[in-house]
Amino acid sequence: MKRCLGLLSLLIFPLPYSHAQSVDAKQAFAGKWISTVDVFSSQIYMTIDLKQQDRKLTGKFGNDALEGTVDGNSYHFLAKDENGGTEEVTGRLEGGTLRGDVIETPGSDPKHPFRYTFTATLVKTRSAAPPQRHEFTPTVFYRQFSPFNKSVLTINPGDTIHTTTVDAGGADEKGVRRVLGGNPETGPFYVESAMPGDTLVVHINKLRLNRDYAVSDDQLVERAMDSRLAVKMKDTGKDVRWKLDLAAGTATPEKPSEHLVKYTVPLRPMLGCVATAVGPTQAPPNTGDSGGFGGNMDFNEIVEGATVYLPVSNPGALLYFGDGHAAQGDGELNGNALETSMDVEVTVDVIPGKRPPQPRVENATTAIALGIGGSIEDAFRAATSNMASWLTDDYKLTPSEIAQVLGTAAQYKVAEVADRNVNVVLKLDKERLKTLTQSAK
Repeated sequence: MKRCLGLLSLLIFPLPYSHAQSVDAKQAFAGKWISTVDVFSSQIYMTIDLKQQDRKLTGKFGNDALEGTVDGNSYHFLAKDENGGTEEVTGRLEGGTLRGDVIETPGSDPKHPFRYTFTATLVKTRSAAPPQRHEFTPTVFYRQFSPFNKSVLTINPGDTIHTTTVDAGGADEKGVRRVLGGNPETGPFYVESAMPGDTLVVHINKLRLNRDYAVSDDQLVERAMDSRLAVKMKDTGKDVRWKLDLAAGTATPEKPSEHLVKYTVPLRPMLGCVATAVGPTQAPPNTGDSGGFGGNMDFNEIVEGATVYLPVSNPGALLYFGDGHAAQGDGELNGNALETSMDVEVTVDVIPGKRPPQPRVENATTAIALGIGGSIEDAFRAATSNMASWLTDDYKLTPSEIAQVLGTAAQYKVAEVADRNVNVVLKLDKERLKTLTQSAK
């Protein structure tokens, strides 16, 4: 039934035609559309392409061919899947929205068809307006990567946002607690024309520290210890406050113990969290969690100059970011990095019709595929699969060629082990990819 529900959710229909509109009635149903489908009181979004020739409708309903007819503002079509299932759709155009009913008959259980309703509207095209810069001052911070949180700002692809974040405990640049802790996020930002099945592109232009201290602790996370080390670390877990010397670009413990009096760490500001909202049928994860949507990835190469690629699951993508770190070692072994507030500037874009299986990151020298899973092994596999998909889609490599490239050039890194999910990344030097691009041409 899962496949049937997914196909049903692809219902996309056009705006109604009227003589006041400059729309050809013979093409009123043609185009790319977005639907909101009510499946047993759950909301699903997806897109479809429809073609119209006079009264005849054809096109793709998900991956299934459909055929039907139009009679004024009424329509009817039948879609068939590869397993013998069908979706019979009827409805009318009413006031700019198409409302209708679906009878879905699973091929595996034809005696038990089921019904649901939908509404659908035309997908907005990418704005032709010049890119805008938005100065945004947050007044609310969310603690879930939810599709149900009200968007704080609507922007177009190509636009730039300059804003601030609070630290993981909810304190702002003045040290004032603004919200409960747990990585409260700035956003969500609604990106026009971004639709389920697209990729949201987040260029990180600037990450600037905006206060002179950060907080962490002195423990090690459970995944990082064997039983002997765990016994030695049993009395740790105390808060540690760090002084940030922005001029010198270093961090030092504010009250160093005997052997750390001269210990310093280079500052390297990063975002622990960058995410798109999960789909409306998923339970919204808290902002300490990560997954295919991104989230609390805690990857210390999401820094100024990096570009993050995230899958889109909702209209507008709903972009969140936060959890600024002044510096962090691989794995986030303390469970916290040097947690602090931050000034952030990002530019967003949309790649239509392509959706990565897991987040990806790119910088001037490296392509990085993230793998997020419940264990080191699962995350390792996910990172490998993510990069293999990238090499297939963008470089047209065969399975044999993928194995040869990864076997000779892959670099793995444990990015995060502190939370429910592990993040392992696979890196490829762009010098290796240049030869692939040339051969693909």
